[in-house]
Amino acid sequence: MDEYMSEVRVGVWGLLCPGSADEVARARRWTRDVLQEHPRVDDAVLVVSELGTNALTHTVGDALRVMLTVTEGRVTVAVTDSGGSPQGPKVTEATEEAVHGRGLSIVMALAIRLAVTGDEAGRTVTAELPC
Repeated sequence: MDEYMSEVRVGVWGLLCPGSADEVARARRWTRDVLQEHPRVDDAVLVVSELGTNALTHTVGDALRVMLTVTEGRVTVAVTDSGGSPQGPKVTEATEEAVHGRGLSIVMALAIRLAVTGDEAGRTVTAELPC
């Protein structure tokens, strides 16, 4: 938060990244910088990490766009992929031994609303976190 503000900073921020795995770490750092001391900063960073990783893993992966919207009542995280996959994201039941398959379930546990829009030309997954 800005040192002269007594309330949570509100606004809309966007980040466009090339489609490499290193960019997910950059998106996490950027999210932490934007939200700073917001009460949901850790959850938002986790959501960006999970959705960003999914976007690069399950699509053609040449770009990743992250949008953060902060209002008094919520933080909205939207991650847009570059398309290429005919199927949208789906929640799976991962086995205990599985290395993958828990990300969307984690996001759903943190969010009050999860929406998927778009098609094989590019999808946006939006998670709303209450404050």
